[in-house]
Amino acid sequence: MVLLEFSMTPLDKGESVSEQVSRSLEIIDSSGLPYRLNPMGTVIEGEFDEVISVVKKCFDRMSEDCSRISTGIKIDYRKGKKGRIESKIKSVESRLGKELSK
Repeated sequence: MVLLEFSMTPLDKGESVSEQVSRSLEIIDSSGLPYRLNPMGTVIEGEFDEVISVVKKCFDRMSEDCSRISTGIKIDYRKGKKGRIESKIKSVESRLGKELSK
């Protein structure tokens, strides 16, 4: 199972890119895969081919009207483990003995 964190930003649309980013979130949400949006990107959980396919769909959509796109991707693979979007955070919170800010 893979956790993939990515950010995809058009470089030719000015300072605010929420319009383009929201189109990516529509694709991510409709994928049915677990995900978590954060201020600097999005984490998706699934099999490698599934999560890469979602990133490609986001890229294809953004490239329809963006001539320059910056993309950063991090991948964490762990065999057989599911639910890590939640469990990794809960593990740290358990060690600290408190919930962290969300």
